[in-house]
Amino acid sequence: MRYIKIPRERIGVLIGHEGETKKTLEERSKVHLTIDSKLGEVQIDDTESTDPLMGLKTENIVQAIGRGFSPEHALKLLDDNAYFLMFDLRDYVGKKETHIKRVKARVIGRKGRTKQILEEMTNSLISVYGHTISVITSVEYIETIRSAIEMVIFGSKHSTVYRFLERKRKEQEFSDFNR
Repeated sequence: MRYIKIPRERIGVLIGHEGETKKTLEERSKVHLTIDSKLGEVQIDDTESTDPLMGLKTENIVQAIGRGFSPEHALKLLDDNAYFLMFDLRDYVGKKETHIKRVKARVIGRKGRTKQILEEMTNSLISVYGHTISVITSVEYIETIRSAIEMVIFGSKHSTVYRFLERKRKEQEFSDFNR
């Protein structure tokens, strides 16, 4: 049994139109969700699941939906090769709203360009929601996207981050080629 709290305004997305998202998640993961829409609490009962990791995977899916991902994107976390990362900006820049806003703007970039480049070069999905930056990525890119986002958070020039991503992408292609 697992418990997780998500923003109340995201509960409707988790439940879906006429309960469709919740039902799909329960069918595909073989877990039971109990949702308290007033408190934003979700109880995950994975006792009937045969996969020992399914409770954790479902928790990550619920958290991803709570952090702004669409259910379709969040359900990619059922794949064994998919990982969920979450950066709480308060851990990096403190609780001051102006600092959080500035870092979120750096990650998104002008007209969403930085976020788009980060996603394309690491084959990842990024959501900037509230005081967090969340990522759905694969095992091949988990360390690369973590490093790139931290570089942006800590104030590295965008061009430096892009060069880093380009180098990592070439390394990845080289290692894929030699397999």
